[in-house]
Amino acid sequence: MRHLLSLPRLASRAFGTAVRQMKNKVPDCQKVFLEDNGLPVHLKGGTTDVLMYRLTMAITVAGTGFSLYWLLFASFPKSKASSL
Repeated sequence: MRHLLSLPRLASRAFGTAVRQMKNKVPDCQKVFLEDNGLPVHLKGGTTDVLMYRLTMAITVAGTGFSLYWLLFASFPKSKASSL
């Protein structure tokens, strides 16, 4: 029962009015993404964005090719000689 009675005190500590100064990083990120350098917005994050974009495109192209291969393979009837 004692734990339930201390719950309001613990909750008020979590949302106290103590001043915690944190630097707002949003304007710095906005400067990077709003800069007119000819890059699309999904590549302005740097090298990791470029690598993730290229990896995603490679997986997409490979998956599309694999799907088309199996669609072509399934579209032809199986020959009776190969089933013996």
